Amino acid sequence: MSCPFPSPPQGFHEFAEFVSADVGTVDSGLNSLVLASNDERVLLPLNEPTHGTRRRSQIQTFLEQHGGPGVQHMALTTHDIFYTLRCMRDAAGPDGAGGFDFMRSASDAYYDALPAKIGAHSLTPDQFHACRQLGILADRDDQGLLLQIFTKPVGDRPTLFLEIIQRVGCRLDQQPQQAPAPPDGKPYPQAAGCGGFGKGNFAELFRSIEQYEETLHI
Repeated sequence: MSCPFPSPPQGFHEFAEFVSADVGTVDSGLNSLVLASNDERVLLPLNEPTHGTRRRSQIQTFLEQHGGPGVQHMALTTHDIFYTLRCMRDAAGPDGAGGFDFMRSASDAYYDALPAKIGAHSLTPDQFHACRQLGILADRDDQGLLLQIFTKPVGDRPTLFLEIIQRVGCRLDQQPQQAPAPPDGKPYPQAAGCGGFGKGNFAELFRSIEQYEETLHI
């Protein structure tokens, strides 16, 4: 049994919660409480490991390698994840010596099932192909679409990593998505958590993390 999360700090409120039953594999159990700042421009997931699984939870591995609690990952938003990912992969060069190294791509079965999972009209055929090609995960809720990808840890230990994320849908001003673009040409801001938190991607993501951690022999 896990201990309850502490009360949210001043200026934050509870936004969403996931328990181990929501996670896609029996080996990566975690509980997560998502906090939001009062203006909901900052989302802060608090994760804790669950115990009794066949291997250490990825959260337990982080705690051991980090020497205690800390920042596990940062999510960086983009308005065009396909362009961003191509630039990041190009920066690595042909030998992969520079830039960022990403987690293993999801299985072919994941991408074969993706149009049915999120809706065939959620992305264009070229965008579905780009998701497979670039290793982007996609999920959606009743408000919008979530596109995301994760790097491997950026240091020499399985601790801090980065998430690149794009949310499509639910605008802060609640206007229809097809409304004209604002005068300055910049995208409209979107409501916090638009498209969900990738719950439908947890299984594939955590399998990738598990396979990566197995190569570390820690």
